[in-house]
Amino acid sequence: MKILAIESSCDDTSIAVLSENKVLSNVISSQAIHRNYGGIVPELASRAHINNISSLTEASLVTAGVEMKDINAIAVTSEPGLMGSLIVGSSFAKGLSLKYDLPLIPVNHIEGHIYSGCLEDESLDFPFISLVVSGGHTSLFLVESYSEYITIGMTKDDAAGEAFDKIAKLMGLGYPGGPIIDKLAKEGNPTEYDFPRSMINSDDFDFSFSGLKTAVRYFIQKNFEFPLGELDKKNIAASVQAAIVDVLIHKTYTASKKYKVKNIVIGGGVSANSLLRKKFHELELKGFKIVIPKMEYCIDNAAMIGFLADKKIQNTNNDYKDLTFKVSSRPMRSN
Repeated sequence: MKILAIESSCDDTSIAVLSENKVLSNVISSQAIHRNYGGIVPELASRAHINNISSLTEASLVTAGVEMKDINAIAVTSEPGLMGSLIVGSSFAKGLSLKYDLPLIPVNHIEGHIYSGCLEDESLDFPFISLVVSGGHTSLFLVESYSEYITIGMTKDDAAGEAFDKIAKLMGLGYPGGPIIDKLAKEGNPTEYDFPRSMINSDDFDFSFSGLKTAVRYFIQKNFEFPLGELDKKNIAASVQAAIVDVLIHKTYTASKKYKVKNIVIGGGVSANSLLRKKFHELELKGFKIVIPKMEYCIDNAAMIGFLADKKIQNTNNDYKDLTFKVSSRPMRSN
């Protein structure tokens, strides 16, 4: 079974080819144009997808060493995401499905991140706790199988990646803010400033990062002149990063203890953060198995979409010939 997978939920266009769950190619094009605007401009994202998707598909097929006649199924991200971006990907996928008479499997983008650790380590046993942490989502899941999971926690407001981006903007840094803060934090003091860890001791597994953003804004306005000095940037970055990571680690750890689960998977763009990776791997000393995908599977990518599509084919009797599915921008809701 060879699957051509398409991911276009936000500002990255990605095309992958998988054969029997092995990734033959995973081509990703990131849209640098959004840096000029300090954030993602949906219409520009859609146009870039339109311009890139055909050539990336050809490049992915060439890299994989296959042709369209070798493909057995098409997979595409159907939700959630930017509406225009999703429409570009799904329309292209439906066109390929019709032209080559291939089944088309719609895949939820967040579910792709949930199971991305299985793409990295297929020996991973169920159940596991999955933390999906990105610019648009911060959620915890108890995962029982490829078809069964429950949402046990989610953000009440800003996602962790969104907090990184907004705080970076407050500091006069560029976009995307997460990697810039990560880099600055390596030379800063994480205990220099005591920023709030919102909801860290709440009785649930939900998150909140808008309060941190507000606290940093007022702190900078009260104590600093612009532009910030280099040492100030580094110390603020390190202190902000520590506050966010502390909450993510604590919530995931306490969830794993409550549900008596020893396997933990982290997915989403923020899982590329160096401190987050370091702190999670420290849990291995307490007997946990920690799976964090390599960088290309942390960010939005088509490989995880194709992987999960293959599992859906294996575990259902659906022939996936119905092309009437709709795309949706709506985020996942708590169960």
